[in-house]
Amino acid sequence: MADEPLDAAAAAAEAETPSTAAAAAAASPALLLRPRRVAFEHGLLPIPKLVFPEGTLTQTLAQTKERLIAAAGGDGDASAAPRVGAAALAEALQIPRELAALVLGTLAAVLPAEEEAEDADLRDVLLFLYIQSYKRLVPRAHKDSPAVTDVWPSTSAFDGYLSALSPIQLVRSNSRRFMPSQADEEAHQLSYLQKHMVNILSLLADSVDGEGDESMVLTAETFEHLGFLFQFSEGTPLSQVATFFANSDPDMPAAPVPAAQVHDWILQNIAASLENTAEKLTAKENSQQSASDPDVTMAEAVTNSRIHSSSPTGTAVPNNQGHYRNTTFLEGFSKTSVVLNCHDSVIYILAPVKYATVYGCSDTTIVLGAVGKVVKVEHCERVQIIAASKRICIANCRECIFYLGVNHQPLIVGDNHKLQVAPFNTYYPQLGEHLVQVGVDSNINKWDQPFVLGVVDPHDSLSHPAGVSDVQAESATCLDPDLFTNFLIPSWFEAQGPTKYNPFTLPEVYWASQRKKHVSLEDIQKNIRELELDDTRKKELASALHAQFKDWLYASGNIRQLYCLQGE
Repeated sequence: MADEPLDAAAAAAEAETPSTAAAAAAASPALLLRPRRVAFEHGLLPIPKLVFPEGTLTQTLAQTKERLIAAAGGDGDASAAPRVGAAALAEALQIPRELAALVLGTLAAVLPAEEEAEDADLRDVLLFLYIQSYKRLVPRAHKDSPAVTDVWPSTSAFDGYLSALSPIQLVRSNSRRFMPSQADEEAHQLSYLQKHMVNILSLLADSVDGEGDESMVLTAETFEHLGFLFQFSEGTPLSQVATFFANSDPDMPAAPVPAAQVHDWILQNIAASLENTAEKLTAKENSQQSASDPDVTMAEAVTNSRIHSSSPTGTAVPNNQGHYRNTTFLEGFSKTSVVLNCHDSVIYILAPVKYATVYGCSDTTIVLGAVGKVVKVEHCERVQIIAASKRICIANCRECIFYLGVNHQPLIVGDNHKLQVAPFNTYYPQLGEHLVQVGVDSNINKWDQPFVLGVVDPHDSLSHPAGVSDVQAESATCLDPDLFTNFLIPSWFEAQGPTKYNPFTLPEVYWASQRKKHVSLEDIQKNIRELELDDTRKKELASALHAQFKDWLYASGNIRQLYCLQGE
């Protein structure tokens, strides 16, 4: 079926009942239904007013749907698919307009569509609001502890312990062995959708004349909006697998399908995917040679990527002596990138990607070339992030500096301390082309306009121990212009491109500081040249200057960049 799924399935559907056709599609090992991780990883906002109690969730969203349709001048039929703007959403949810704009902006960033708009389709808004009830998977229990299902979602003493840890202590503590893997989280997302799918479909369905299950139907267009939550392996669109929407006449739209039939089809595919995931996890656990190392390796974390690393915990590059220690290369990315648990390293991701996640890093410099959707930085300490992106979300970080070229306000959430922001400070030959490719506008930079939400994340039980009420997160301060420096990217790969300078305009106060430093350097060089010293004193002066420069390199962390530049 992997070689001929579309035509063969369409022909077979004429002779099969919908349920057997759905079962056949669900049984295909090449077309496994998967959750769109982007929606859950970048689309959850820590805004309590968006998280409705599970018992009233469907009713509340149904009422919200009616208000939004009325605001758009509709007749109560979702098939009209009105567009929802910030003003209407703010009124319907009773939230400030700036929060409504943040909701729509975040939704736009996680939709499958390439283009972004200031308003959104009602069906996408409803799906986005529904998954705000999702709770991230809690740590797996020790074999001698109660099962996760016995205690979740109740808050435990474990939460208090983790909340007391610093970001890097959290990801490197012994508790890491119990943290859920990406496969665990994906299975959890599928289980969540499995449980709530009947309610989700009821919000999207249209009412028609009929009795029982026949009275609620989904059009092919509405069905496609479920692509916000699901995708098939290899990126196959939902409608190409769902044979009940096949139509031999392309000039005629496919007839609506009972919502119950769609529900059965989705549940069958979810069940097949969960079974496949369980088999893989069991095989992986049986094949593990040792359980002593709980960390996910970089090679496992970055899918479809080639990693070269000479950092202590990475992969050595024995054939090129120009690659010095503490330098990590990540190449060959496809749409997304992940950097996990790096320490004392320099990481370059000089490629156009849609999403990037930096998690659990310390004392590291990370350069992200061009990110078309969202950069998310979590649980990092003493990290320098240099990123050109449409958006960035910063959560639970300490003593980090962010050199940003961003088209939207940096979103700051969670328990942060001593964060600093500064304008973008680097370039490489293809940067301008990469920015155009992913849709980042270098003429717009809101690096100094952080949007700050609360400390408590209602989607994550680890971020809010019992008895802790929400307060506004600590914001970031602007880096002192006198401490601002340009970052030089080494030209290891001899890449050619038109970009010869930083495409983002540097604010005047930072330009003035740069000019001041340049003039001071010229004065020092002139004074040194004019000194009348014998050879011995010249050597002593040179030695003193080198020692001071070396001390500055180590104190500032720029020694790692020097290693990179020496490797050119």
